[in-house]
Amino acid sequence: MIAKSLAAALLGTTLLVGAAMAQSSPTTTTTSNDRTATNNSQGQWRSSKLIGVEVYNQANEKLGSIEDLLIGTNGSIGSVIIGVGGFLGMGQHDVAVSFDKLTWVNEAVRTTTSSNTSSTTTPTTGSTGSADTTTGMATTTTTTTARTERAADEKWYPDHAVLAATRDQLKAMPQFNW
Repeated sequence: MIAKSLAAALLGTTLLVGAAMAQSSPTTTTTSNDRTATNNSQGQWRSSKLIGVEVYNQANEKLGSIEDLLIGTNGSIGSVIIGVGGFLGMGQHDVAVSFDKLTWVNEAVRTTTSSNTSSTTTPTTGSTGSADTTTGMATTTTTTTARTERAADEKWYPDHAVLAATRDQLKAMPQFNW
């Protein structure tokens, strides 16, 4: 009888040790398909942050902003829906553009404005009777659009996108229907 109790105790202990070992984390090899992201990798963007990113042309003229992304069953982004024109959503023309047609830029949009004052000559008569002249000067002002800069690890999206098109070309494209 003691032998049966001892055998049962040893069997129970073996089962408990086996269960405890099964709960420990085994070393496994994961493939690229099995990985779970725990932080941002270089070259990855949050799709939710791409919505609303402004789209410009090569002349730094604002064309519109990204309204939505169309994702294929394989997980790749096929098209980007750009809202062109309109005011507060009224009169906006939505068009679908292939994702690879956009160039993504991380720096803020730079705009240049120039203001030239024409050169004028204004004669004035001094106390000696001689004529003095005053000449105007031309000025040029360069303005950079100010944006709040975030740390590189916080910003999971580009600043803006560039598309080789004009606003009129986009408005001439067929309306994207939801």
